[in-house]
Amino acid sequence: MGRLVILGGGESGIGTALLGKEKGYDVFVSDKGAIKEKYKQVLIHNEIEWEDEKHSEEKILNADIVMKSPGIPDKVPLVKQIRDKDILIISEIEFASMFTQATIVGITGSNGKTTTASLTHHILKQELNVGLAGNIGDSFAKQVLEEGFENYVLEISSFQLDDIASFKPHIAVITNITPDHLDRYNYQFEKYIASKFRIALNQTKEDYLIYDADDEVIVNHLKNNPVQSTLLPFSLTKRIEKGAYLDDNNIIITINNNQIIMPTTNLTLEGKHNIKNAMAASTVSHLLKIRKQTIRESLENFQGVEHRLEHVLKINKVQYINDSKATNVNATYYALESLDTPTVWIVGGEDKGNNYEELFSFVNEKVKAIICLGVDNEKLMKTFSGMVDIIVETQFMSEAVKIAYKITEAGDSVLLSPACASFDLFENYEDRGRQFKNAVRNL
Repeated sequence: MGRLVILGGGESGIGTALLGKEKGYDVFVSDKGAIKEKYKQVLIHNEIEWEDEKHSEEKILNADIVMKSPGIPDKVPLVKQIRDKDILIISEIEFASMFTQATIVGITGSNGKTTTASLTHHILKQELNVGLAGNIGDSFAKQVLEEGFENYVLEISSFQLDDIASFKPHIAVITNITPDHLDRYNYQFEKYIASKFRIALNQTKEDYLIYDADDEVIVNHLKNNPVQSTLLPFSLTKRIEKGAYLDDNNIIITINNNQIIMPTTNLTLEGKHNIKNAMAASTVSHLLKIRKQTIRESLENFQGVEHRLEHVLKINKVQYINDSKATNVNATYYALESLDTPTVWIVGGEDKGNNYEELFSFVNEKVKAIICLGVDNEKLMKTFSGMVDIIVETQFMSEAVKIAYKITEAGDSVLLSPACASFDLFENYEDRGRQFKNAVRNL
């Protein structure tokens, strides 16, 4: 089969290594950082050659195919060297899809993709044999190797889509597109948009693209760059002939003249954006012939995603909410939009070129105090200091939560919704969210 070199020994790297070995490749895993002990043990146990804390060029540049972790940017010199030698670089999503005949639902977008993917999987698993993978849970490659599901729901990032060649989901979903990760796209929004649309790159008219028709970025891009797919838009404001729309608290979905009506009154997820996530998930489920009753019940008992508007505790009539997964401004917009109480907002981290303007009206209306939690809080202090009475900065989660506790009154909320990446002070957004929850429980 040839030599498969894997750059990055994380979840997707290890899954690809196992699948590659099973399919007869000569596999080598190389990680510039340290590989986690649990992953090292898997490699040793399966007799797969690996190295960490370095990249040995002579062992990499003789590859027939390279699977690159989505976290490694294209501008890294080693990646350029690999491309200069015309060695094919692919993502784990591309590699794993070569070895399965399953029906694939691919979900991308700047926000809402984890919730939409989890919700879609929650509905489908009631009636189908289905796996959940991609940016979430066990790697797709590992599941193809060990589980062999007949269907997969994949949460897919733009970085994973950058390195696909023939990958084609039967059903693709684009939840929305707002500026994010622009540091990886030379600060050109157009490049990031094009990257998201690669999810429909190989689709034909037999395949479906479900998207938010209220999102001007998506609609304009489709106008100028038509796709082959059958389009199924969803909207909160317009009547949609083919797709989904909201009519007086009911989601109306029409596909091939077959209409279903889903009430939204008992949705467990709050906020307008979650009605959109429910529309996308229901449209997928309807396409895959899930019964109406099952879709309705699943929407009503879905528990949501950890670190996404997660209600942690109520202390002295103050609600503490963990939205650590809000790593960009638009995600924080949804969080602030969904609250209707005076709010102490904990924000900050590694800024990806954020423009906070779209938050101003919410901050003026709902936010009573801001706690900046980052290594460098200068931009936040400058942007918001005139808008709220109290703005403080700290570099410790425990301190941030204690300050919030002191300045809240009954009926307030404390919202951790950072609008930034977490890597300046935390291992990842999960670590940040767990530290918040622990600090709240220790009050």
